[in-house]
Amino acid sequence: MSKVIVVYASMTGNTEEMAEAIVAGAQEAGVEVVSKEAFDANAADLLEYDGIIIGAYTWGDGELPDEILDFYEELEGLDLSGRKAAVFGSGDSSYPVFCGAVDTIEAKLRELGAEIVSESLKVEYNPSDDEKEQCKSLGKQVAGLVTVAG
Repeated sequence: MSKVIVVYASMTGNTEEMAEAIVAGAQEAGVEVVSKEAFDANAADLLEYDGIIIGAYTWGDGELPDEILDFYEELEGLDLSGRKAAVFGSGDSSYPVFCGAVDTIEAKLRELGAEIVSESLKVEYNPSDDEKEQCKSLGKQVAGLVTVAG
């Protein structure tokens, strides 16, 4: 069975809500899904999955939040070739860089050889019902691609 992992960092619960909807969508598509908060995840574990979905809120002026820094640094040197990936997160458009952490993570996944299969999903504050549906669709999309590839 194809497997997808969702790793996320959430402080206020907004990104966690997104992660839950993504997990639900991937499960509906019939794949095994593991969801972990970033501080409970080990980057090397990504090698066990066909699909990788990572989410983070953005801190300050576009930076990665502390909760995901260790995980992000552990990514260095991994070969994620052949894996389907997507990135999501929440942010605040009053800051100079909206959802900059999402862009940083996406760039790192590309650098490590992962195939980014969807435009990054960025949400202002907490996800609306429509945005939760977009999250479910993202989960289904990644799950569908790893099922085909797997």
